[in-house]
Amino acid sequence: MGGAQPPESSLENRETASPGRPGRRAVAVPEPYATVLAAYTAALARAPVSDQTRRTYASKVRQYLAWLADSDLDGDPLADRAARDWAVRDYRSHLQNVLKREPRTVNNALAAVDDFYTRHGLGPAAAARASLPKTAPRALSHRAAVRFLREIERWPSPRDAALALVPFYAGARIAETVGLDVDDVALSSRKGSLRIHGKGDQIRRVPIHPPLRKALSGWLEERPDWPGADDNPALFLNQQGGRLSTTSAHTIITTLAEAAGLDEKTTAHVLRHTFATSLVRGGTDLVTVAELLGHSRLETVRIYTQPTEDDKIRALDHLILDE
Repeated sequence: MGGAQPPESSLENRETASPGRPGRRAVAVPEPYATVLAAYTAALARAPVSDQTRRTYASKVRQYLAWLADSDLDGDPLADRAARDWAVRDYRSHLQNVLKREPRTVNNALAAVDDFYTRHGLGPAAAARASLPKTAPRALSHRAAVRFLREIERWPSPRDAALALVPFYAGARIAETVGLDVDDVALSSRKGSLRIHGKGDQIRRVPIHPPLRKALSGWLEERPDWPGADDNPALFLNQQGGRLSTTSAHTIITTLAEAAGLDEKTTAHVLRHTFATSLVRGGTDLVTVAELLGHSRLETVRIYTQPTEDDKIRALDHLILDE
């Protein structure tokens, strides 16, 4: 294969042993829970879910089983339904009060534990979810978004630039972004669309915004010079010619955000929230926003109508001061 070689970069070579937790090793699980975990991961491997879901659920269930192995339990939570309920409620309290996890993180863990118990044959636990705050998900402010876009504009890698703009301008999840194939991109001289493979094997088409069309065109011009370009259908390749992983994509996006000088950690999910928040605040109806995001329930996107933390801070500017 001729042409220039892709630029050397360490951004995509930071794979970790524990998904979503860069630099952390997987939690050790003693017997008999290790055998139970192995059976669960085998069942997940056969389930019609995304690879990202498999990794996330396996990681969260591993943490739950490790906690079980180190806890004083009332009964056997792997065989008795009442003991299961007590254990999951205690684990929820552990996540909230000891580990100080955010409500959404707690609920994600409980969803994984419910899936584990369902596949284990006991069914979901009778344990209430943590209450979610009535605040819109964190999105970039207008100023932060502009700084991020300007950093992308001067970034030397067309692949990284296109990668970062897919969640920002198309609202794609990180797994959906790296799951794109070249033939999922339809470009014409003035418009185009992305065919995004979402959760539950649902497919949606999202129009390509002009800045994203420019970035994708730039990457597609360079892509033939990369290893694996002739054999791998993946839109975003790594330097070995394989499909770019979610971990590497996450690292690329957070590194771009750090280079832009953004104060808080900016992930692909924050970019997706920025996409949704911009549409809702711009007056787009919730049905359209839900379709673009790949949500089947309108209730899921109503959260973007809630005030953000910045909204609450700005509201206090109207209070009377005696200075």
